[in-house]
Amino acid sequence: MSATADHAEERTNPAGRLGFEPGQVVQEIGYDDDVDHDLREGIESLIGQDLVDEDYDDVADVVLLWFRDEDGDLTDALVDAIGLLEDGGVIWLLVPKTGRDGYIEPSDVSEAAQTAGLSQTKSISVAKDWTGARLVAPKR
Repeated sequence: MSATADHAEERTNPAGRLGFEPGQVVQEIGYDDDVDHDLREGIESLIGQDLVDEDYDDVADVVLLWFRDEDGDLTDALVDAIGLLEDGGVIWLLVPKTGRDGYIEPSDVSEAAQTAGLSQTKSISVAKDWTGARLVAPKR
C-alpha cells in the first residue's frame, strides 16, 4: 500500500490513527450505548475480526477501555486492564470530551495512569465525543 493510501485510510477510518494492525486481539471494556460505533467498526475492519468482550479469557494485544467519570475508580480499571494485556500490549483509554457527560479531567487521567504504572504516549481526538490516550507499561 502506498503512503498516500495509508493517509487516505486514516482520513476515512479514524481507527487508522490509533495504530491497530491486522490480526491483533483487541479486548473492549466499558461498552455502553454511548460508545462510538463508527470507531468500533473501523477497528474491526483494520484488525480483520470482531472485538472481544470483557469475558475473553486470554491475553489481548490491545485493551480498548471506554471510561466515564461515573464508572468508578480509573486507577483500578487501568490496573485490571494491565492484567489482560500481552507483554508489550497497549491500553487505549477512551474518555468523553470536555462538556460531554462523564468527562474526566486530563490531569485525573494522567495521575491514574502514573499510579497504575503506565506511561501516556499519545492523546488524540478519536471520535466526535471521545478522546483517546495511548497507555503503555514501561519497558522492563
